[in-house]
Amino acid sequence: MVDSNLRVDASMKPSKSVNPRNLGLAVLALVLVAGLAILYAKTETIDLRGPNEIASQLRELKEFDGHWDIDVLRLSMEADVNVPLPPDRRDGAAGVLSALTEAAMATGSAAINSGLDELVLEIRNKGRLVEKFKTEHVAAQQALADLLSHSRALASQARQLNVRSPGMDAAIEKLKINAPIYFTLGEEDRYNTIYTALTELDAAASRFPQVLRDKATLAVDAGRVMLDRKLAQMRSIDQIRSLTSGPRLDNMALLFSQELEANIHDKEIYRVILITYAAALLILVAYMGIKIRAANVRLEQRVKERTSELSTALKNLKESEAQLIQSEKLSSLGQMVAGVAHEINTPLAYVKNSFGSVSEKLAEIGSAVDETDRLLALLQAGASANPEELNKQFVAVTERISRLKKLKVVPELQSLVQDGEYGTSQMSEIVGNLKDFSRLDRSNATQFDLNDGLNSTLGMAKYQLKSVTVEKHFGDIPSVFCSPSQINQVFLNLIKNAAEALDRGRGKIIIRSRKHADGVAVDIQDNGSGIPTEILPKIFDPFFTTKDIGKGTGLGLSISYKIIKQHGGRIDVDSKPGQGTRFTIILPLKPPVEPVEPVAVAFG
Repeated sequence: MVDSNLRVDASMKPSKSVNPRNLGLAVLALVLVAGLAILYAKTETIDLRGPNEIASQLRELKEFDGHWDIDVLRLSMEADVNVPLPPDRRDGAAGVLSALTEAAMATGSAAINSGLDELVLEIRNKGRLVEKFKTEHVAAQQALADLLSHSRALASQARQLNVRSPGMDAAIEKLKINAPIYFTLGEEDRYNTIYTALTELDAAASRFPQVLRDKATLAVDAGRVMLDRKLAQMRSIDQIRSLTSGPRLDNMALLFSQELEANIHDKEIYRVILITYAAALLILVAYMGIKIRAANVRLEQRVKERTSELSTALKNLKESEAQLIQSEKLSSLGQMVAGVAHEINTPLAYVKNSFGSVSEKLAEIGSAVDETDRLLALLQAGASANPEELNKQFVAVTERISRLKKLKVVPELQSLVQDGEYGTSQMSEIVGNLKDFSRLDRSNATQFDLNDGLNSTLGMAKYQLKSVTVEKHFGDIPSVFCSPSQINQVFLNLIKNAAEALDRGRGKIIIRSRKHADGVAVDIQDNGSGIPTEILPKIFDPFFTTKDIGKGTGLGLSISYKIIKQHGGRIDVDSKPGQGTRFTIILPLKPPVEPVEPVAVAFG
């Protein structure tokens, strides 16, 4: 910048020296302008198109990963060969991975590039293993169908040839009952039972005519193929479960969100510095006149524009955070639905197999009834009946009745009916829990019995509590005015966290409800690992979690705390490392002055 005092007149001699004060002002002006330019560059708006594209691609990969898990879970329990296989999702996942790689290179995100190669390898391995699992599943499924078909054909032809073998009949019966159940549940005891039955059938077949030996060999071979393919299928499931694609995706999404938030935070700091700097600069250069003041006005206008752009970016970040919470909720909901499906499938297997066995036994009884009808017709004929035919029919009826007694058809039918009744009662209980839980979601604030909420929540979390001992000590408590769906979600978050803190096989959760002053208190206590004292004050902070990276977002307790606070209550925590943790929820009977607001719920 040139000061007006440094002008040179043509009629005068050039000055031999420059005023040091003016030179200092010129240098200061240059330094101030340079600092202003640097701060202005630091506040340039972040282009969110690339980050939004990466976030969308991470969500798509998470959906592919979840679909694969659901496909494997559904197929592992599906024995019907007529059910179509899920589509091959590898091409879709590969396309998303390619787009993610290009977007990561364009944005230069360290959070994405640092783990992208491992993620690509994990996703490709998972897709390959899932397709391998489907191939093994189809082979095991077909072998099961062949085993049952050949077993029925062997039994039918043995009856036609009037070949009786108790060992063969018992072996076939074991195969019919245990093979479908083992295919569905993969229990080791069922494997041993089926293997023994195949061995017995193979041994018994050596004494049969050649045509029956051939049938028995087909059944035995199909059974052994089914056992081998089912074991291979279970090994594939273990390999799929050992992959870390899901946690890697969650971790990458979290690190990417933190990286973007840090960048925006840095821009915000520079914006504050820029505003402060501009204000100081205004005071410093006020005496320079109208031109400098006009330039400063323009600068303030640019600062406001940058502030507006940063505010918009912060709003977009908040929206991304809400989408992350919703994505976590859907993921956890998928796990819970998978658990309920598994719970329903077990009693359904009892009912299905019971009906199949009943149908076969009814054929035996129907045959005996037909023979008896023919005997009664001969007896009604009286003297006109042929004595030889009457004697022959009497022998046939006697043999049918003896066979029914020997095979214990009636007691076995009674046992099968009892199994079916037990299975339907289990399914009725599960459906009742689902109905209660969905009914509560349809209401906002109303009078609610917390004991009912705890019971329905335990029913929904039954799959996650299989290896956990749950003790219920429910007191006689009054109803609370609240939002039942939100309170149930708090119960579900705390019970799920307690179950995850326990060692398998020896963990215990104790749930108590009791009166507390002018309200109701609910204790959820576990004997797990506990929470270290130094991190106990942080557990309700958003995004804080004690779980491994990728296994939790740290939002569950934070949102549970907010829900209880909005209901006018509080959550107390008492934890000792190595001894366990107790969460106490205290809710007032009367609602707060402000209405209960809806809260997005996530599992932390």
